[in-house]
Amino acid sequence: MKKILISVLICTFLLIPFKVKAEDSLNLDSKSAILIDSFSGKVLYEKNANEKLPMASMTKIMSMLLIMENIEEGNIKYTDKVLISKNASGMGGSQVFLQEGEEYKVEDLLKCIAVSSANDAVVAMAEKISGSVDNFVNEMNKKAKQLGMKNTNFANPHGLDNENHYSTAKDMALLAQELLKHEEILKYTSIYEDYLTKPDGSQVWLVNTNRLVRFYEGVDGLKTGYTTDAGYCLTATAKKNDLRLISVVMKSTSSDTRSKDTATLLTYGFNSFKNNVIYSKNKELGSIKVEKGKVDSIKVYLKEDATELLGVTEKPSNYTFNIKIDKINAPIKKNTVIGNAEIIDNNGNILREVPVIIKQDIKKANFWDYFKRNIKHLTSGN
Repeated sequence: MKKILISVLICTFLLIPFKVKAEDSLNLDSKSAILIDSFSGKVLYEKNANEKLPMASMTKIMSMLLIMENIEEGNIKYTDKVLISKNASGMGGSQVFLQEGEEYKVEDLLKCIAVSSANDAVVAMAEKISGSVDNFVNEMNKKAKQLGMKNTNFANPHGLDNENHYSTAKDMALLAQELLKHEEILKYTSIYEDYLTKPDGSQVWLVNTNRLVRFYEGVDGLKTGYTTDAGYCLTATAKKNDLRLISVVMKSTSSDTRSKDTATLLTYGFNSFKNNVIYSKNKELGSIKVEKGKVDSIKVYLKEDATELLGVTEKPSNYTFNIKIDKINAPIKKNTVIGNAEIIDNNGNILREVPVIIKQDIKKANFWDYFKRNIKHLTSGN
């Protein structure tokens, strides 16, 4: 497939490498932990980060990722109705007491999963998307393999204990990084309390199991977990001054200590690092020709800011962008990914690829569009 290359040179300064915090230096209670920069995935702290452990309801990060992908791909809509099965209504553990035969919108069930960690809601969504829980679990494991989650296996979409259900802090951070590409999920994971209105008019109070959403500035997700085998777990994300961090703690001894360890990790990260925006998602990269469209060309943008992680005393570094864009054929919808931008350092290493998008719909040209275009071409004398 033909690629169109555009090179963009960005600022030049000295880069000073930062050091990963030693695993015993923060005195965490949790058996396993990690802290990463959300954009680059750079590890800022780790403790037993590759140890396989049960992850409890942090499992629902993968379930939410598959839900968001299906929404963005148009397979389901937020307003679609979901019929609650006997299987979903019978789920134990955390739940919002869905009853067999009731119907709820996808958005309502997503909120129940994100805020209240509802097992009944996530099973209902698994059945909605894949037809059965088993099929959905297969999709979960397929996605995990695609993401490079080498030490993870899913046995269910909710996280109740199962000997074949496990992950690592490193893999959970990788999964959270992928989910955060779907920024709309933060609309739900950042809710501290809300209500689910049932078909009979009664309401279920939803309270976020991640208390840091309310008590730590900048925290807007993602998911707690607890079972007897897993202990207390939390994958969290927070943003301050354009720096977004992801932390994971696993097998902590209480909900208080998992919150304390998470706060310790995030505070360390925000005190030690800063984020430099190399290229803004709001700044156009250039224009690309459109085939068979009502317009001849369209401006292109990064889907997200291209950033670099620096120590608090470091200076911005030198990067080049190679923008690789496929040939565009109308019709095409706004926010469609049409290519990627490679971020390249001074040594020619590709640090990361950032998706490239368009920000408006392009409709297919009709007969009159071609007619007017030809007339304009003839009258211009070109």
